[in-house]
This record gives sequence, C-alpha cells and structure tokens, in this order.
Amino acid sequence: MKWPAQRLTGGSKKSFGMYDEASKLDAAGVDLIHLEFGRPHADTPVHIKEAAKAALDAGIVHYGDFRGTLSFRQALVRKLAEFNRLDYAIDEVLVCNGLTHASFAAFMAAIDPGDEVILLDPYYPQHIGKTELAGGKVVIAELDKANDFAISKEKIVAKITDRTRMIVLVNPANPTGRVYSREELQHVADLAIEHDLLVLSDEVYEYITYGKAEHVSIASLPGMRERTITCFAFTKAYSMDGWRIGYLTADAKLMPAIMRITMTDVTHVNVFIQEGARAAVEGPQDAMLAMVEADRRKRDIVVQALNQMPGVTCAEPEGTIYAFPDISGTGRSSHDLAMAILKEAHVVVESGSFYGPGGEGHLRVCFGSESEVRVSEAMERLGRFFNAL
Repeated sequence: MKWPAQRLTGGSKKSFGMYDEASKLDAAGVDLIHLEFGRPHADTPVHIKEAAKAALDAGIVHYGDFRGTLSFRQALVRKLAEFNRLDYAIDEVLVCNGLTHASFAAFMAAIDPGDEVILLDPYYPQHIGKTELAGGKVVIAELDKANDFAISKEKIVAKITDRTRMIVLVNPANPTGRVYSREELQHVADLAIEHDLLVLSDEVYEYITYGKAEHVSIASLPGMRERTITCFAFTKAYSMDGWRIGYLTADAKLMPAIMRITMTDVTHVNVFIQEGARAAVEGPQDAMLAMVEADRRKRDIVVQALNQMPGVTCAEPEGTIYAFPDISGTGRSSHDLAMAILKEAHVVVESGSFYGPGGEGHLRVCFGSESEVRVSEAMERLGRFFNAL
C-alpha cells in the first residue's frame, strides 16, 4: 500500500520547535515558564463569551452561509473601512476557521506546481508547509538585519524570477516585532505591481502596536487592493486562540477560487462562534485595549531585563507579543542556547533559527503568553542563567 501522498513526504518536515522539547519536562512535572508559544495569556472578554452563549440559547446551531453569516460580514466590512482603510463589499469577505485556515485556502487557490513564493527571512515557518502542499517552491529574501529587520527592496527584487507568483508579508512581524512603515510596504507594493505578483498579508497582530507605531494594511496602498489577499483573526488581540475564527479579504475576482477551497475542506464556519466574534467587533473595545496595554508593560519588563544580561541586546518591539533579542554576544548558537535555557533555567524560549537563517543569533521571547508576575520571574531566571555563562 502506498502511504502517504508524495506531497507530504517530499516537503519540509513539520516542527513544533521548543514546544516539543518542553512537553517532556512538562510531563515530568517541572515548573516551566512558557515564553515560546504565541498564545495570549488573558481570558476571552466576558461579553464575547456571553454572545456565543446567547447564540446557542437562541438556537443559532444550524448550517450557515458558506461565506460567513451576513450580520458578521457586515460588521467586518465596517471594521475594515474604519480601522484598515479598506473598502470591501460583503461578498469580498470570507469567514474562516482562524487565520491559518484563511492563508491555507489562499495558497491552495493561488499556487500551481513550480510556482515560487517569496518569504521574508526571518519568516513564519507555517508558510513553508502551505506553499509546499500547494506544489510551490519557497524562496527566501532576507530582511535588513543591520537595520532592525527592515524590508529591503533590493533583496526582494534579487529573488524574483519568471516563476514568482506571490510575496508573503506578516505585519506586524512575527518573530521580529517590527511594524512595517508605509515606505517599507510601498517597496513591496512597487515590486508586486511591476512584476504582476500577488501579496498574501498576514495581519493577525494588527491591533497590537506600541507607541507611535502605526499598522498599515498593504491592500490600502494604490494598486494593491486587486492583488492582495489579507488574512485576519481574533486570536491575539481578543484572546480567542482556541475559538478558531478568522477571515480574509480579497477582490471579487479572486474570491471564487478561494471559496472552492474552503467549501471543499470545511464548507463553512461554526455559526455561534461567529456571533461571539461579531460581539468582539461591534462591542466595547476596552478589554482588548487593556490586554494590549498589559502586553506593553510586559514588553517593557522583558526588554529592560534582557538588555542587562551579558551577551544580550534587545531592540524594543514596535508590535506583536514577541521580543527578538540578539544573543550572538554569547558565542552560542540560538538552538543550543534555547536548549540550555530550557534545561537549566526552566524557561521555554524559541530558537531564532526556527524562523530561518536570518533568525540565527536571536531568540524569540513571547511576553504575551504568561502573566506579568510569571514574565518577571522568567527574567530573573534568565538573568541568573546569563550571568553564569
């Protein structure tokens, strides 16, 4: 019997990074502080949970529209116009089972065997598997490490060939914590228009920005609406990671192909979950803003502490829930150091190399995944660890 399909055996192996390593110690009862997992610490706001409960009680339990419930998509259209400066019709919004599902559908609809997809290094690893499952080839374009991982037009254009189909963007950026400026996004837009490319924009951290950093949706730039598929989710800012709810926006001419994928793999999304997500969009934003403020406080604790540790420097993240400290001064590889921190300090951080060659010499530290008390304790453990090196 032939098993499994060649598209699975021929691609890159799926890895869960330090999470897998930590699970062994978790099972042994070791007190680990988890700063590797991109999961929000806070509970989902009460009004969102109450809306989902009310939907169940009201009998909203049957099949829904393939695209998402009408009332939810209407709410999303208003949100897109007000926050993202994006003008989309109701049928240009597609509700999905989280951003992972949304981007998977986009890859499957857009990529033919042999097509090339450009990822910006350091990259989000899941995009490799999705590209390969669609039959595409991943091409890596480096970000400008010397300039805080800024987008480099020169490094992207050097990777464009006649097989290039798509550029993938994560903004705000995981793992670096950058919020790309309008000028940087214009570099990507110029190349996409000049070479007739699609852009897939992952904007799951759209609300999580700090200080003067401004989130700009690349689809709002001139000429980009018709060639951009933008993916959103409620995972991070609304602390709804376990709800598995997200959506994508795309021009009307792109949507039928994307819907051929979603109607085949999941048909449509849980209807009462959509009522909870609609409450997130239409309801009070105080709880979400408070969670972002809590993340800012934890960011400040982490950055200040890391910059006092021998061999470590850490730029201040402009957005997301991640710090990306440079540990090259220790002389250790990022993987070896992450393993040593796990075993000796009982703090779980992710190796920078997990996010591509450009991440080597760094660690990804998720300050959003634990309480402020536990984050502070983690920094004390790390301080002892680095001072003992």
